[in-house]
Formats: sequence, structure tokens, C-alpha cells
Amino acid sequence: MIPRWLLDGIVAGELDLAFRRWTRRMHVPGGTQRTAYGVVRFEAVDVVDLDAITEDDARRAGQPLERIRAVLGRKEGDVYRIRLSYAGADDRVALREKARLTPKQRDDMVATLAGMDARSKRGPWTRQHLELIEARPSTLAEEIAASIGREKLPFKADIRRLKELGLTESLRPGYRLSPRGRAVLRHLRSLDGQ
Repeated sequence: MIPRWLLDGIVAGELDLAFRRWTRRMHVPGGTQRTAYGVVRFEAVDVVDLDAITEDDARRAGQPLERIRAVLGRKEGDVYRIRLSYAGADDRVALREKARLTPKQRDDMVATLAGMDARSKRGPWTRQHLELIEARPSTLAEEIAASIGREKLPFKADIRRLKELGLTESLRPGYRLSPRGRAVLRHLRSLDGQ
């Protein structure tokens, strides 16, 4: 998790470092992380000695050096110096607004969802989840999951898979269908009569 204040600084180009103490490396150079502000890229991820962190490093991380050392000093593992950059907007945001789908795009989406259903050990689920989210926007994932006899975490993992396709968006609390998700669900319903 990247704190909001750090994200503000990264997007503005004012901050480009973070320090973490991990028992195992959590990010790799060139990797990215989606955030509420867009995509952050991990330019470098290096193990450093706690005492080697400088005042300039602390300034670039947006915190006093004493605070960085105090926080990291209380934890176990190696200290990592992570150089960060803003990689741009989350492509899922633009994707979920694309509600006008060509016939080929609709067919491709139906095939993608059918593939996800076919690979599922519990059978078809994608349309059911889209229907549930449409019917219960802003409802806690735990409540929706319980209504169909599922555990919260596996249910949320499925919703993230739909979000990757631009079909859902997260709210606080819960979810809603994106414009693209509503268009896809309308198309799926239109296929019922065929």
C-alpha cells in the first residue's frame, strides 16, 4: 500500500523514493502497482543499510529522516530503497467508460467470460456476479458473497477479474457496474432469447 500523501507527491513529480523493511522482496524493478491515482512504476528496488539513508533520501521520500529510521528500526527484515515514478493513468478507468462495443468486441467479451466460466471449478459465475452487482450497488462484498453462499475473499477475487476487463468499479463500500459492464450485461441478456 502506498499512502495517499506519497501518491500525491509521486504524481506531482515531487517525491520519488520510499523505504520499506521486508522479510522478502515485495517488488521488482520495472514492476508496477495500480493505485487510486493511476499506475506507479518501481524503477529500482535495492537493499540498503538503515544508517545509509541520507537527508536527501528522506526529502525525496517526503518524511523526516528520524521518522524513517524510527519506523524501519522497529521492524524485521531487510531495508529496501524503492525508486518510484508515475507511469500514467490506470487503463481500466478509460476501458470501463467504453460502453459502445462493436459486434466483434461484444463477441470477444462473451468468449472471454465464457472462458472464465469454463475454467471455474464451481461452474459459471460471471453473469451471476454482474447481475448481483447491478442489483446491489454499494453493498459490502461480504453481504453479496453471503447471499450466494460464498466466502468474501474468493468473491472479491472474482470481482477483481471482472474489474480487469473494465466491467466493474470499486466504491466505498462495494461495487457498481461500469458503463462497459452495463453494456456487456445488456448484451448477455439479449442472447437469452436466441
